Amino acid sequence: MEGEKPANDAGGIFFVDVIVRKSSLLEQLFSPLRPEGAELVPEHAIVPPGSDFEERRRQNLRQMDRSQEIAAAVALRELGLDVGSDPEGALVVAVAPDAPADGKLRATDVIVAVDGKTVKTPDDLRRLIGGREPGEQVRVEARAGGAVRTEVLSTVESPDQEGRAIIGVQVEQSARIELPIEVEIDLGGVGGPSAGLAFALDVLEELGRNVDRGYKVAATGEIELDGGIAPIGGVAQKTRGARDAGMDVFLVPAGDNATEARRNAGGLRIIAVESFQQALRRLTTLPKKG
Repeated sequence: MEGEKPANDAGGIFFVDVIVRKSSLLEQLFSPLRPEGAELVPEHAIVPPGSDFEERRRQNLRQMDRSQEIAAAVALRELGLDVGSDPEGALVVAVAPDAPADGKLRATDVIVAVDGKTVKTPDDLRRLIGGREPGEQVRVEARAGGAVRTEVLSTVESPDQEGRAIIGVQVEQSARIELPIEVEIDLGGVGGPSAGLAFALDVLEELGRNVDRGYKVAATGEIELDGGIAPIGGVAQKTRGARDAGMDVFLVPAGDNATEARRNAGGLRIIAVESFQQALRRLTTLPKKG
């Protein structure tokens, strides 16, 4: 990017990812044949019925593009630059089959309100839906092609969190963003939204802010336009990867992600964060290396 500075210490900002592939029959039957740290999950948990791995890969690459843009906007705004950004709601990227939203909401819909309350970010949506009791109905306003419609959906309990209501959609930030400088991030074929926190931290580092303070800092978490950090998947594998790669600290989303990371950390220091600004503050409190 324009104005980037050369690295001046042995630290750095690192992102982590996981590899997802089909298991062999022997790997399914005999756990010792699976790679160390691997987790066997049902195929439908990764690729919904009616889709395939190639479509999932394309979706992940689209998520990565959006994650990079949002991360750059958050970081440049932190530097006081004039960033044009307008959060427009929660973009639906996938709908779980047989979930309450199935047949009522579609990928590319943008959720803009729940029960009359405005939804600007995915976190708004999670808060408004998650605050209801499973089984309660919610009125969801969704925009598509310039028109807004209302759908009445019953909530169900999340399979991942007891007592939490969901409607069965995967969402990302929908926003109109104009950056004051061009930012290019080349990750080859890596996809998904979970490197957003690492991207934002490294944009500051590249522009001369001493974010890492000489530490090797691994980071994971989906970043939202308001700086919020959303939970991600594969945190156990990512923690082991960061630990085995010799990272000094690992920033992860607060809550269940942080709990799981600590279970797999060994001697790796885990820092739980809820926002980009909190991540910066926590790194600032680390004693400067060297």
